[in-house]
Amino acid sequence: MSEVISKLEEINEMLPKLDCGVCGFKTCGLFADFVEKNPDELKRCIHLNGKTEKLQNKIGCISCTGSNSGEKMAWQDNLKRDFDFILDCFENEPGPKETILLYNPALVKELDIKKGDILVGRPMGMSCGCPVTHCGVVTDTDPRNGVVYWCVTGPLKPRSEGFKDIGFYVSQAYEGLIKESKVPIQLGMRYWFLPRRCMLQWRHSGLVNAITKMKDGSLKIRVEGLLIG
Repeated sequence: MSEVISKLEEINEMLPKLDCGVCGFKTCGLFADFVEKNPDELKRCIHLNGKTEKLQNKIGCISCTGSNSGEKMAWQDNLKRDFDFILDCFENEPGPKETILLYNPALVKELDIKKGDILVGRPMGMSCGCPVTHCGVVTDTDPRNGVVYWCVTGPLKPRSEGFKDIGFYVSQAYEGLIKESKVPIQLGMRYWFLPRRCMLQWRHSGLVNAITKMKDGSLKIRVEGLLIG
């Protein structure tokens, strides 16, 4: 029984947790259950981009070893570019915590954006320039300055529950946890990092301007001055 649980957990860790639905399942969790019994179907996940053969072999080994502790992380993004750490989400939050500034700040009032609202928009300009439309759930707002705080998620909720379209915005900051890093993390330094749930699996760059060491040894950080690529 423990081997089965280990295998399923490992598959869940491989998947992007975006719940995009392209594989034919509503959530990555449901797809993981399917892949556990049908490893060859891992190729349905478009976000793995050619890595499926290696991961399928990895799945096959899990039931024998129960672990992949001998495998070292490559520390490269989907385009083979180096990065320094992975930015994980906070526990009990649906996705990465981001601070954004709308191109039209008046929309915060016009659309009556409030906590719990589901939004879609695209980060544009020098701050980010990501080509993917982002979806998220609002955690707080600052109507006076046109600032929105949200957790970025996959497109499942907007498809099923509706959304408010904020158009273009500028990504100002990320907050999250560092559980794995290639280099020591220091306050005031700029690093390349990979958001755990980035759909493109592209590296981002940012300046770490807040660090809190957690009891489990992970680091809670805030990253500003964002760039992508």
